[in-house]
Amino acid sequence: MYYTISELSKKIDVSPHTLRFYAKEGLMPFVERNQNGIRIFKDDDLELLFMIKCLKKSGMSIKEIKEFMNWCMQGDETIDQRLNMFREQQKKVIDQIAELQTTLDLIKFKCWYYETAQTAKTCSVHDSLKPEDIPEDIRNLKEKTKKMYCNK
Repeated sequence: MYYTISELSKKIDVSPHTLRFYAKEGLMPFVERNQNGIRIFKDDDLELLFMIKCLKKSGMSIKEIKEFMNWCMQGDETIDQRLNMFREQQKKVIDQIAELQTTLDLIKFKCWYYETAQTAKTCSVHDSLKPEDIPEDIRNLKEKTKKMYCNK
């Protein structure tokens, strides 16, 4: 089956403008054109487009994605380069996840902080709380964030 850019954009949830940009940047060397010069996409192209979308979401640059797509088009002789690229990107994503987890921990702590203040109708309620009055998971988050931001 063949798809136009607008049909494909709905299918993979990427705007037609973005797909045209990717094509212009050379990320889609696999795309064919019909007799009228209109880009047509095959079912087989979907996997590559999902890969482009995934790599972009992971923070990979357009230049790096283009290099990856070129390696794909070159075939098996570039397996080592592609594997190394994915190993490096995996490390970056793991670091991003750890950073986001730290951010989430701080947000969870602050939600508890303000929920407690809201119930007491004052933020000063925290001044009189003993450690045992603070739920253990929140106490741990408080200590973790305190160490993280105070030791820098």
